[in-house]
Amino acid sequence: MTRLIEIEGAAVHQGAVVALRDVDFHIDRGEIVTVVGPNGSGKSTLMKTVIGALKPSSGRVTRAPGLRIGYVPQSLQIDPTLPITVARFLGLPRRLPRAKVCAVLEQAGVPDLADRQMAALSGGQFQRVLLARAMLEKPDLLILDEATQGLDQPGSAAFYRQIEEIRQAEGCAVLMVSHELHVVMAASDRVICLNGHVCCHGAPEIVASAPEYRALFGSGTGGALALYRHDHDHSHDSEGNCLHDHDCGHEDSHDHTQAHGAAVKHEGAH
Repeated sequence: MTRLIEIEGAAVHQGAVVALRDVDFHIDRGEIVTVVGPNGSGKSTLMKTVIGALKPSSGRVTRAPGLRIGYVPQSLQIDPTLPITVARFLGLPRRLPRAKVCAVLEQAGVPDLADRQMAALSGGQFQRVLLARAMLEKPDLLILDEATQGLDQPGSAAFYRQIEEIRQAEGCAVLMVSHELHVVMAASDRVICLNGHVCCHGAPEIVASAPEYRALFGSGTGGALALYRHDHDHSHDSEGNCLHDHDCGHEDSHDHTQAHGAAVKHEGAH
C-alpha cells in the first residue's frame, strides 16, 4: 500500500490548551478510516493537522508528494436568494465543461441535478453536490467531516454506500469523522478512538469491544455497532429510498466491514 499521510508523536497546542498529545496516525491509499471520540476529543484538530491547516507543536507530519485532498464539510451556508445552479456552483470560480460536471454528479449519485438551483436541493442532495465538488480533482484522500449531520438514517446509510462505491472505483483513501457510530464504523476498514490522544485503534468490531471505547461511549455501544449487510438487488435515490425497478449493477451482496488487523491497539490511560 502507498502511505499517503503519517503523523508521528504529534502534539497540538491551542493557546494554553493541549488539544492533542502523542498522536501516531497514518492512512494508506484505498482504506476507509473513521475517527470517533466525544465532543472536545480533538477530532477537528486532527483533521486540520492532516490537511495542513494546523502545524503540530511537536512531532512530525509526512505527506506523499503531490498529495491531492478532497474535503466535504458538515455544512455550507449559501444565501437562499442567490440564483445559482448546481453546475455553476461546481464550476466556481470558473466554468467547467458540461461533461465534467455530469461525470462528478454521476459519481456522487445525483446525475440529474446539474440544472437545479442550489437553494432548491434537499439536505441529502446538497451533501451529494458537496461530495461531487470534492471529487473534481480526483483526490488521493477524501475527508468527510461530519458530512451526514442533519440527514436521517436512510440518507446517511445511502451516503456512506456512495462513499464505498467511490473508494472502489477510484482507489482513494477516505478519512471520516462522525457521531453516527453504528453506521460509520460499520462502513470502515479501521477505526481510531480519540480523546486527546489515541485511546485505541483497529478493526471496527475489535474497537467496539475495547474497554477504552466503552468507557467513552457507554457499555451498550458495542452492541450498537451494526455490521450490516446490504444486498444490491436494488438501487437508491439521493435520499436513500429504495428503487426496486432495476438492478444497480453491483455484486449480489457484500459486507461493508473489512477486518484489517486481528487485534485492537490500546494507547494511553484515561
